[in-house]
Amino acid sequence: MADGRALEEVVEFTRDLVRFDTTNRGGGDGNERAAAEYAAERLAEAGLEPVILEKAPNRSNVVARLEGSDPEAPALLVHGHLDVVPAAASDWSVDPFSGEIDADGMLWGRGTIDMKSMDAMMLAAVRSWAREGVRPRRSIVFAFIADEEAEADYGSRYLAEAHADLFAGCTEGVSESGGFTFHSNGMRIYPIGAGERGTAWLELTARGRAGHGSKKNPDNAVVKLAGAIARIGAHRWPLRVTPVVEAAVTELAALHGVEPDFEDLSGLGEAAQLVESTLRNSANPTILEAGYKVNVIPEHARAEVDGRVVPGGEAEFEATLDELCGPDVQWRYAHRDESLMAPVDSPTFAAMRAAIRKHDPKGHPVPFCMSGGTDAKPFSRLGITGYGFSPLALPPGFGYGKLAHGVDERVPVEGLKFGLRVLDDFLLNA
Repeated sequence: MADGRALEEVVEFTRDLVRFDTTNRGGGDGNERAAAEYAAERLAEAGLEPVILEKAPNRSNVVARLEGSDPEAPALLVHGHLDVVPAAASDWSVDPFSGEIDADGMLWGRGTIDMKSMDAMMLAAVRSWAREGVRPRRSIVFAFIADEEAEADYGSRYLAEAHADLFAGCTEGVSESGGFTFHSNGMRIYPIGAGERGTAWLELTARGRAGHGSKKNPDNAVVKLAGAIARIGAHRWPLRVTPVVEAAVTELAALHGVEPDFEDLSGLGEAAQLVESTLRNSANPTILEAGYKVNVIPEHARAEVDGRVVPGGEAEFEATLDELCGPDVQWRYAHRDESLMAPVDSPTFAAMRAAIRKHDPKGHPVPFCMSGGTDAKPFSRLGITGYGFSPLALPPGFGYGKLAHGVDERVPVEGLKFGLRVLDDFLLNA
């Protein structure tokens, strides 16, 4: 059980980590070094031997292993990323890197939800164990990772490819996007991540005949591309229910007293938000580029599309893109990551459910599939099954999904302490 000092440290560590500006602007533009050194120092003070690893200067990762009490038990990977998405200070009510705590007990700052609070919980838990002289049953590899908010080239992808030996024996991993409070119809629901849609970021290109803007031109690259983008945006992808999503809808329907209906989620109330984006493949146009002068028809036009693919939906996704783009527009993967599924009947999932129920007996932990992706994808190539479990207690009207990557990101101090208690209990009993 996390001691009183740990409950204070988790707040202190979250504030300190928020104050390190680890903004990841993509394209290699980021700096996690100071935050990584901070995490490594806290781990070393607890008797661990952390290593700092970098693919490029200042793109820093920290890895440390704590041996468990049962040498025969498979090891567990617990990981959190140190980088954050950009935050424009002019849009915020407070300095996004202040770590300010207001009169209502809210801790403000970029990363308080995504996901420096989880990093702080990891540090506070292991230090608490050192003070109490206890060890978890399973050996645990703690990883504090760079570059999750881009393409993971300097973070989990680099670690999985260049330092796989550090994760030897790990069969499962836990990280972000699960275990937080979601309020629906007066109930406290705690979704636990047991799947992720695959990432399929696309680049579309069209070629045509350049010419004067005043002349007739049936070979206009902009028109070709615009047609494809309109078709993609309007396409209704067919229902593809995976085992994780089926379990999620079934459990949520039972909680709301309705029959499962995968086509009509209205009976699930607010909880429909947890599953509505994971029932199908998706492709959302996000960037359009063409031309350089109003009276010139350009030869080239390009677009970018954020595609996401349900487990097993890859062939359908590619065939559909071929059809929607047609012969005049070419598409390719700009970035691709596999989809993931984890069993919801495993002892590890049961231990996560039990930890939630112990600390909130009226709470309802349920499985769900994440619409996006996490660092679990690169680690899956090492045979590590990934779950989303970074617990937080959140009040009604407090939108986890809106605040992560949003303006005025913040977390309740007491909700942070709840998260530590739950994570601590799970890690000691997994």
